[in-house]
Amino acid sequence: MRGGRAPARSRPERRRHLISLRAVPGLPEVRPGDDLAALLPPVAPDDIVVVSHKVVSKAEGRIVDLSSVTPTPAAEALGKDDARLAQVILDEAAAVLRAERGIVICETRHGFVCANAGVDRSNVPAEDAAVLLPLDPDASARDLRGRLPGRPGVIVSDTFGRAWRVGQVEVAIGIAGVQPLDDWRGRPDAEGRELAATQLATADAIAAASELARTKDSREPVVVVSGLGRFVTEDDGPGAAALIRARGEDLFR
Repeated sequence: MRGGRAPARSRPERRRHLISLRAVPGLPEVRPGDDLAALLPPVAPDDIVVVSHKVVSKAEGRIVDLSSVTPTPAAEALGKDDARLAQVILDEAAAVLRAERGIVICETRHGFVCANAGVDRSNVPAEDAAVLLPLDPDASARDLRGRLPGRPGVIVSDTFGRAWRVGQVEVAIGIAGVQPLDDWRGRPDAEGRELAATQLATADAIAAASELARTKDSREPVVVVSGLGRFVTEDDGPGAAALIRARGEDLFR
């Protein structure tokens, strides 16, 4: 009975989950070719390791020297302060959805909709460089998980803005061994009514929470989350691709 009351049933005893988040201190500046797995401390198999995409991209060599970039007229027209950066954004974007007052909203090759196609100059030591998103963040997460003892869950995160809301939060752009969604459709709410649309974005919630364990200037790009082992899966799972809304269901495009 969708929308009505589900038959009465006994409810299991409510379990309280104690969750802890700890940033990993003392990591060195990551450079192309570095082994991220070798830099991390031991973690439990039911922990979740949240890694900022910046260090993943740096290890994978996804860094552009802006001095080598020649902007096109299309890049100049975007209105960014640095036309070379605008050119890199165009090169990384599968489509430019909107560009206004120097703000460029793009769809990436991965299907993400975000500002500047994920191209970023923050927390990059080189004066004239930009960091790109990993070519395949889900593959990056799977690779890192496979090299960590015990195969904990792994989330690669990035900072995204949000429709309808001010501010930015971390979201999961790469996932391995973590349940992306907790689907409550067809299950009863606290009053016994059957839920019709609720899917909790667990991986995004974990990524967002990880940001509270560090600050943007802390140089702590890795956070270990404990107490959420119920969302850690034996197989790598569908990855962050499961969180991308199908174009036919996207009311913004």
